[in-house]
Amino acid sequence: MLRWLPYYLRLHEVAGISLIAAIGQKRFIESIPDTTAPLLLWLNGGPGCSSMDGLLTELGPFYVNLGGETLYENPSSWNTFANIMYLESPACVGYSYNTERKCKASDYSTAEDNYLALKEFFTRFPNYRDSPFYVTGESYGGIYIPTLAVKIVENLDDYPLNLQGYAIGNGLNSYSMNDNSLVFFAKYHGLVGEILWDDLVTNCCTDGVPSQEACHFSNSESSDCAENVNQVFTTVYNSGLNMYGLYADCIMDDERTFTRYDVDMMNLFRNSKLTRQSGSRGSERSNIPCLSTNDTTHYLNKAEVRKALHIPDSLFRWEVCSDIVAALFERNYEEMSAEYWLLHDAGIRGLVYSGDTDMACNFIGGEWFVDSLGFDVVSPYTKWMFGDQVAGFVKTFDLLDFVTLKGSGHMVPQDRPKESLYVIKAFIYKTPY
Repeated sequence: MLRWLPYYLRLHEVAGISLIAAIGQKRFIESIPDTTAPLLLWLNGGPGCSSMDGLLTELGPFYVNLGGETLYENPSSWNTFANIMYLESPACVGYSYNTERKCKASDYSTAEDNYLALKEFFTRFPNYRDSPFYVTGESYGGIYIPTLAVKIVENLDDYPLNLQGYAIGNGLNSYSMNDNSLVFFAKYHGLVGEILWDDLVTNCCTDGVPSQEACHFSNSESSDCAENVNQVFTTVYNSGLNMYGLYADCIMDDERTFTRYDVDMMNLFRNSKLTRQSGSRGSERSNIPCLSTNDTTHYLNKAEVRKALHIPDSLFRWEVCSDIVAALFERNYEEMSAEYWLLHDAGIRGLVYSGDTDMACNFIGGEWFVDSLGFDVVSPYTKWMFGDQVAGFVKTFDLLDFVTLKGSGHMVPQDRPKESLYVIKAFIYKTPY
């Protein structure tokens, strides 16, 4: 079978920081790039997680076989219609590195470094400079993507780019909305019984009204509320359920090197009195993530793969997420409404899509966020079809689309590859969902 390796570039060095990009061409990896096709940048989140995970397990042209020795083709790769750049950022994520071994980053520095990386890419590959360009990604990409897109827009006079839009999958757009909506998600999906629900409404919601506006699950001053929310938190994240897909099985892997769960847990209920009882390394439930990246980790750390990628021998092993980056990362934003409005006023189109079984960044919080922006509604919430089946729901606003994908979890291109390809193409080519 055809074996394929991404082409790695050290895009730029600023203060000793080296960010890495993997470039795939078109399907079957054409030797001559099609510069008329759209160019997409893909960013995984964390903060601290490698975009190579997105490439080799979600939307890339090849997946890793069981055992991590070989690859097999993904017929629903986004490379079938677009050129994709997968950027490892910030420094110390994946195979990116800092020559001074400094791995501290922030929302601000990540946006700046990613922007400099883009400029270096277009300097090296000027034939892509006029390609329709889209910034895409998932999870903590809900912060990375709008902040980078704003950086591009603010510098268009000095450095013109053909930025057409941005697309965010199961994104963290607002800490408070993500946290508050999770409790409603848990109730609506049968994870919270009536007694606990009544206590939650009594102790956390103004006048005992269970509504988005009245309930303050993430920042209540009530210790009773915090205790009730902690019960929900424990059920959702530490009872054996798969937080990335409620109806997916939980894979218990005693040999896991998976750190994404630990990273994502740091994004939840940051401003509450919640007593965290899960996600800690070395605990009896240290394998609670329910996912394994052992195959990808094994493949990317094979000697022949590292050599083909021109990875220095001195560089550390590839891991899906960096504990160091996550621990040192400085979060500068609580939510993204100002960035969405700036992009809207600049005429930049957006897509917010959500797998509807995800509990890390649930679809209800995503819907709350896009509704809260106050953009003019173009079409109301309605179903969309894939073939002869209902595949989810869509609501369109002026320059912004909100789409759910039925039965998908946090990693939409992995869970619903055909449907996600359909959605991203519909967004880019402005065809109906």
